[in-house]
Amino acid sequence: MNRLTRLSSALAVAAMMATTAVPAFTAPAKAATLSGGFDVGPGGFQGNFNPLAATSGFTWLSTYYEPLIAYDEKLQKVVGVLASSYQVSDDQRTYTFKLADAKWHDGQPFTAKDAKFTMELAKDAKSGSVLAARLKAVSSVEAPDDKTLVVKLDAPSASLLDTMTKVMMLPEHALSKIPADQLAKNTWWSTSPIGTGPFKFSKYVTDQYVELTANTDYRGGKPVLEKLINRYFADPAAAIAALRAGEIQFTYVDSNDVPTFKDNDAFKVIEGDSFVVNYLGFNHDSPIWKDLKIRQAVMHAIDRNAIIQSLYGGAAKQANCAYVADQLVPKDVDPYAYDPEKAKQLLEEAGWAEINGDKPITLLTYYTTPLAANVMAAVQAMLAQVGINVTPRAVDTPTYNSIVLNPTPDVSQFQMVFAGLQNGPDPGSINVGLNEKQIPPAGPNVVRARMPDLTAALDAALGETDLSKRTERYQEVCKVMNSKLPWGTLWVANRYGVVSSKVKDFIWTPAPGGGPYQAHPEKWSLAE
Repeated sequence: MNRLTRLSSALAVAAMMATTAVPAFTAPAKAATLSGGFDVGPGGFQGNFNPLAATSGFTWLSTYYEPLIAYDEKLQKVVGVLASSYQVSDDQRTYTFKLADAKWHDGQPFTAKDAKFTMELAKDAKSGSVLAARLKAVSSVEAPDDKTLVVKLDAPSASLLDTMTKVMMLPEHALSKIPADQLAKNTWWSTSPIGTGPFKFSKYVTDQYVELTANTDYRGGKPVLEKLINRYFADPAAAIAALRAGEIQFTYVDSNDVPTFKDNDAFKVIEGDSFVVNYLGFNHDSPIWKDLKIRQAVMHAIDRNAIIQSLYGGAAKQANCAYVADQLVPKDVDPYAYDPEKAKQLLEEAGWAEINGDKPITLLTYYTTPLAANVMAAVQAMLAQVGINVTPRAVDTPTYNSIVLNPTPDVSQFQMVFAGLQNGPDPGSINVGLNEKQIPPAGPNVVRARMPDLTAALDAALGETDLSKRTERYQEVCKVMNSKLPWGTLWVANRYGVVSSKVKDFIWTPAPGGGPYQAHPEKWSLAE
């Protein structure tokens, strides 16, 4: 029996033997209350209350905070939220937003001063903002009157609107006295935050749940529900157990859990494109990946189709660059077919035995689901068959970020990562993960890719003002990624949520980072 067969058998036995206990939980008193595991899975960020620091978790955050603009529920177009309208100048360097009539949860009016204050915080890395690198093209933010915000750029940036969907508006009157460098760790976020959304913060019971109550003065109308509860869980399996027990009405699920819900009338399965490309990231500060032949060997060593079929149940598309959309992928890209013998030959030509041999290589990830563990185990076994010895290590998101975003990192802690990056709806989203100008602390190019051809292709795509030429620009990005391999791109997987059939008018989209998008939580309801 070969190693992969032993691995498959071991995983099957483990799955049959595994049992999940739902942790003790004291629920708040019921009214018209919807409870869910809104931060379960890769789109969540359990324990984070600060939208400036959010790399994910927007499904929950956007129930009480709101951006100026967001995607519609199908992630096809940008629509106004706190902005009633917006205009882009012909040279694509000036964005003018007209603001809607809205109030903060404490009754104060939302104005352009708040929007300017928020944008300045989002641009300032000292505030802990993860958006600072994405907003570098912003040269000025002006509030000529209470209902107008003007954002000016040094140069056109095709991804600005996409970035601004993640800039949740913050109240100047509540936060302006807190120094920017003290804001990230301030207790305000988890004790008394105020937004403009349909629900407002009520309380946080440490490590158990967050409770929101209806904002009866919401400009979109009083919410149907009286309360929203975000339960915290150790893993998706615990959330699924709570869902089956009727303790919650919604949670993310892995693809391998979907079949157990599909024929059950008590639940509805929601499926969609994740718009996240998964990859094996080579830490380019580590000398072991310097030779392109070694990176090519990794690609040929992994049977991506087998993993997609056996672990993802076919619910993923193989990727040979950051994109899988037909219009963005040139027809002549290398498919890196599964060929372990070719992988061995490439490693021998590169002198792998002398470069690293069988020394263990840390494969770091923030994916902590059972599905991710199985994927990592399969990758580990496949790479071992060609002579590459990786040791998977799964950590929570804050720990992962502290390691990979460290300006002076310990390379041995993440010579390789299994991660994901948003590749849509706007294809420019990948820029921050690959452009050499985004290497930490400047941005989240965590693999430290320093490839002038790739940076030039990304800059040209982002700066292209002719909409008809942008597809061609992103095809060039794809070509460079495919030939130079800053990552070992794997696939773009579908993601799933399961909601109780008792929940009505519920909108959930498996968006990158959980959104934001137009979910209209004020319309959600729960039948008896």
